[in-house]
Amino acid sequence: MKDMRLCIACIMPRLKSRIGRRFWPGHYCFLDQGEFSEMSHIVTIQVEVRDLDAIRSACRRLNLKEPVQGRTTLFETEVEGVLVELPDWLFPVVCITDTGELKYDNFGGAWGEEKHLNRFVQTYCIEKATLEARRKGYSVVEQPLGDGSVKLTVDVGGVA
Repeated sequence: MKDMRLCIACIMPRLKSRIGRRFWPGHYCFLDQGEFSEMSHIVTIQVEVRDLDAIRSACRRLNLKEPVQGRTTLFETEVEGVLVELPDWLFPVVCITDTGELKYDNFGGAWGEEKHLNRFVQTYCIEKATLEARRKGYSVVEQPLGDGSVKLTVDVGGVA
């Protein structure tokens, strides 16, 4: 069996994605018929933060306080969900796990830099993809890239 790598779009089919064309040599995905097809694509993901285990893992990885279920007031609205405290943010980010939404008030960056939120979301995605792949028995290799992005390679079998 040849070495296969499964894209995030394959292991997390519930994510809404828009696929564009760009070559990534050696990338393979399963087809519905069980055949293999060499594929290459960039996936843009609209993230829905729903998995409490992945939220906790992301917080641990970023050395954030343990997230807690609770209520907080954002501007004049009370919001309930999983509260994540980001560095130097005045108010926590609220993860509404039923809908996947993130609610926050950083007052256009005055009460918290957007880069901390972006880093949390990126780390959540890495942790969620890794958890899902490992639940299916796949191994995951993570490679940080120079531009701040991360390449995940999911090996579903074969010779590495």
